[in-house]
Amino acid sequence: MKNTIKGGEFVVKQTHYNDIFIVEDFTEEQQMMRESVIEFIDREVWPHKEKFEKKDYAFTEELMNKAGEMGFLSIAVPETYGGMGMSFMSTILVCDYISGASGSFATAFGAHTGIGTMPIVLYGTEEQKQKYVPKLAMGEWFGAYCLTEPGAGSDANSGKTKAVLSEDGTHYKISGQKMWISNAGFCSLMIVFARIENDKNLTAFIVEYDSENSNGITLGEEEKKLGIRASSTRQVFFNETIVPVENMLSTRQNGFKIALNILNIGRIKLASACLDACRRVISNAVNYANERKQFGTAIANFGAVQEKIALMTTKNFVTECGVYRAAGDIQNKIDALEADGMAHYDAELKGVEDFALECAILKVYGSEVGQFVSDEGLQIYGGMGFSEDTPMEAAWRDARISRIYEGTNEINRLLTIGMLMKKALKGEIDLMTPAMAVANDLMGIPSFDTPDYSALFSEEKEILEKLKKTFLMIAGKAVEKFGMDLEKQQELVLCAAEILIEIYMAESALLKTEKLASKTSKEEASLQIAMTKLNLFNAVETINRKGKEAIISFTENDEQRMLLMGLKRFTKYQNYPNIIALKKQIAKVAISKNGYPC
Repeated sequence: MKNTIKGGEFVVKQTHYNDIFIVEDFTEEQQMMRESVIEFIDREVWPHKEKFEKKDYAFTEELMNKAGEMGFLSIAVPETYGGMGMSFMSTILVCDYISGASGSFATAFGAHTGIGTMPIVLYGTEEQKQKYVPKLAMGEWFGAYCLTEPGAGSDANSGKTKAVLSEDGTHYKISGQKMWISNAGFCSLMIVFARIENDKNLTAFIVEYDSENSNGITLGEEEKKLGIRASSTRQVFFNETIVPVENMLSTRQNGFKIALNILNIGRIKLASACLDACRRVISNAVNYANERKQFGTAIANFGAVQEKIALMTTKNFVTECGVYRAAGDIQNKIDALEADGMAHYDAELKGVEDFALECAILKVYGSEVGQFVSDEGLQIYGGMGFSEDTPMEAAWRDARISRIYEGTNEINRLLTIGMLMKKALKGEIDLMTPAMAVANDLMGIPSFDTPDYSALFSEEKEILEKLKKTFLMIAGKAVEKFGMDLEKQQELVLCAAEILIEIYMAESALLKTEKLASKTSKEEASLQIAMTKLNLFNAVETINRKGKEAIISFTENDEQRMLLMGLKRFTKYQNYPNIIALKKQIAKVAISKNGYPC
C-alpha cells in the first residue's frame, strides 16, 4: 500500500518517489489505449487540420461521432450506462493524447466528456443516468454546459438566469442568457444553471435541445474567435424553456457545488490536454530546425535555437510529471475510499476535491507552458511560423484560451493559497507547526558543515526542503500580519501562489526522475536528470524574485532584513549547476531524435 498524503500536504511533508505515479507505470491496457488514441488522431485529425482553421464545424461534429464509435467518449462512463468504466488515470491519459492535434477538437471532446456528461454521471438520479448517459457515452447525443453569463464569469454564482416553478408543480420555466457555450451548435443536451426565486446558490438542470422543437431556446451566431475556430461556441438564450421537475440535477441550490467540483476535474484534464499538443509542437519545431539552413548550417546547430528547444522540452516534461503525479494521488484516494465502502463516483468526487489545490496548480502551469511552447515553436520557424501554411500559428492561437477557461489563471493562483489556508483552518493540514519551526530556524545559527552531495539529487532535495521553508516563512508572516484579510492582498497572494506552484512542479519532476533512475540507471535517465536540474534552478530563481517582492511589500526594518536574509539562505546553492551545459545536453538529445525526446 502506498504512503499517501493529503491534498496540499506536499508543502509540509516529504514524498518518496515510490509513492508517485509516472507514465512508465502505465498498465498494458493503458498503453494499448494510448496507442489507439494516437493512431486515431494521426489518421483522422492531424491530416485535416486546415478544416479546423476554415471553421468547419460539421467536420468537428463528424470527428466527435467517430470518437464515439471508437469508445473514446465513454472512458469514464460506467459499463452499466454503456461506457468503458475505466479508471480516473485512464481518463487523464486519453485526454492527454486525444487533445494534441487540434484545439478545436480538444475543446469539443473535453466539453462533452467532462462538463457535458460528468455532472449527470456524478450527480444524476438513477433515472437520469439511464435516460441520458448511454446516449452521451455513444456519441448519439452531445452535451454542453451553460454556466457563464454576460455578468457572471469568474463570479459564476452571480448568474441571473431564472427558473420559475409552474403553478401545478410539474415543470420549471427557465429564462436567461448564457455565453461562451462550447458545443452549443450541435448539442442535444445542456446542463443549465439557474436561480430559483431568491436562492443564495444556483440550481442545475438537465435541458434537452432539439433545433426542430426549440422549446424557447435560441442560439446566437458562432463566435468569431482568435483560436479553436472550429469549436462551436455560441450564446444560448432561454425564453420560458420548459424543464420537467424531474430534470433538476441533484438538489435545489446544489448547482454551485456541482460547478465547482466539475471545474476541479476540468482543471487537471485541461493540463493533461496541453501535453501532447506541446509534444507535437516541439517535434515539429525540432524537425524544422534540423532542416532549415542558414549561414551554411542547420539552425539546430545554433545555441540560441538550442536554448529554446531545451526549455520547451523541459517545461513540457515537468508538466507531465505534475499531471501524472496528481492523477496518481487522486487515483490512490479513490481506491482507498472505495476500499472503505464508498460508492465509486462519490469516491471520485471526494478524491478530486481533496486534490483541488493541485488541480489548480496544474491548470496554471500547464496552460502557461502550452503558451510558451507554441510561442517558441513559432519563433523557431521564424517568418514561416507566422504563415497559415505551417502548424505553428494555429497552435499559438489555440493555446491562448487555456489560460482563460476552467477559471482564469489569476483566479486559480488565488485559489491555491485560499484552499491551502482553508485546509489549515479546518485542521486538515498542520501549517503552523512547520511555520513556527522555520521562524525558530531563522533565529538560529546556520550550519557551516560541508554536506555529502554524492548521491543523486542529494543537494536538490535539500534545496527543495528550503524552498518549502521559504513558502512557510512568507505565508506564516503574512497570515500573522493580515489574518483573514490576507485574501484582500491579492498581489501578495499571487507571489505566494507562484512560490507554491514552482515547489510542486519542481518536486514532481525530481520524484519522477528519481523513480525512473531507480528503475533503469542514472545513465539511461541522464536526459531527465538534466531537465530536473535545469527546472529546479529556474524555480529557485523565480522563488527568490517572488519572495523578495512579497517580503518587501509588507515588512520593514529589522523584520524585513531578517526575512530577506532567510530568503537568501533558503535559495542558495552550494554547487551551482552549469545551466548552459544542461541546456546543450537536453537540446542535443532532442535534435538527435528529431523530435520530442521523452
